[in-house]
Amino acid sequence: MRVAVTTPYFDFYPALKAQFAALYPGVKFRTDRHKLTEDELIDYLRGYDAALIGLDRFTDRVCAALPELKIVSLCSAGVDHIDPVILKAHGKKMYWAAGVNKVSVAELSVCYMVLAVRRAHFFSSILRRGAWTGPVGFGADLRGQTIGLHGCGHIGKEVVKLLQPYGVKIIACDRVDYSDFYQAFDVERVEADELWARSDVLSIHLSLNDSSRGLYSGAVLDKMKSGAVLINCARGGMVDEEALKQRLDSGHIAGAAFDVFAVEPANGHPLLDSPNFFGSPHIGATTRDSWEAMLRSGINGLAEAYQPQPGLYPFD
Repeated sequence: MRVAVTTPYFDFYPALKAQFAALYPGVKFRTDRHKLTEDELIDYLRGYDAALIGLDRFTDRVCAALPELKIVSLCSAGVDHIDPVILKAHGKKMYWAAGVNKVSVAELSVCYMVLAVRRAHFFSSILRRGAWTGPVGFGADLRGQTIGLHGCGHIGKEVVKLLQPYGVKIIACDRVDYSDFYQAFDVERVEADELWARSDVLSIHLSLNDSSRGLYSGAVLDKMKSGAVLINCARGGMVDEEALKQRLDSGHIAGAAFDVFAVEPANGHPLLDSPNFFGSPHIGATTRDSWEAMLRSGINGLAEAYQPQPGLYPFD
C-alpha cells in the first residue's frame, strides 16, 4: 500500500515515525505545516492508495481527482471536516476512532471551569495593565456549584471523573441514556431546558453535526441561568458567538472560556475584547500524549478502514 501523510506531527515522534515507515515502506511524510489548498492536496496525494490526515477536507473535486486513493485515515478529534456522502460516492473508505484524546480535552475543560469561575483571566489582565493597586474583587469556588454537561460521551465521562473530588453537583443532558454511568458517579440526567436553567457552569461536549450546529442561539443563551459560565472545548459552530458577546457584555452570562471558534484561526475575534471571556487557539488535543495516540490511531486505521454511511455514527 502506498501511503502519504498530510499531517506534519510525525516529526515530533521519531520512534513512531520509524515504526510507521517499517510497516509501510515508502510512506511519504510532510514536514511543513501550512494548510494544504485543494490543488496542493491533490498534487501531494496523486498516485497514493491511502492518506493519513489531520483536518484536510476531501471535497468532491479532490476525490474525483484522486481515483486511486481508496483510504482516508483520520488523526483528528472529530469528523466534522469529512463529508461521508462525498467519500461514499467516490468509493473511498475511512477510519476514525472516537475518544483517543478524551483525557486531554477533559482536563482542559475542568481547567477552564476553575479559570472562569475564579475570573483568573480578568485578574491577570489587571496585572498586565499595571493596574494592581489594591483589592481586585472576587471570584467563586467551583465547590458547591451545579455543573451541567451537554453531552456525556467519551470526553464528558472523563470530565465527570475529574470533577469527583470537587464537591459539585453534576447534571448531564445526552440523547444516549448512560444510566449505569450516571448511577456510578452520581450524575443526574436532565433534559436540555433543565440543563440550561440549573447549570452554574455549563460545559459543551457535543459533536458538531446537524443537530448541534448553531444550537446555542441567542434564544438558548437567554434560557441559561443568569450569571452562569459557559465552557466550550468541543467544536466551534455550535454557539452564536455574536449573541454570546452581547450576553457577556450585559452580564447575563458571567463568563465564558472557549478553545474553539466557528472560524479558525480566530485572531482578532470580537469575543477576545470582552474582559470576562477567555479564548485559546484550539489546544484541547495538543499534548504529546494525545497526539501520539491520534497518530497511532491513524496508522491502525489503514488496516481497519470502512465505508462511511451518511446518517450513521459518527455522521448522525
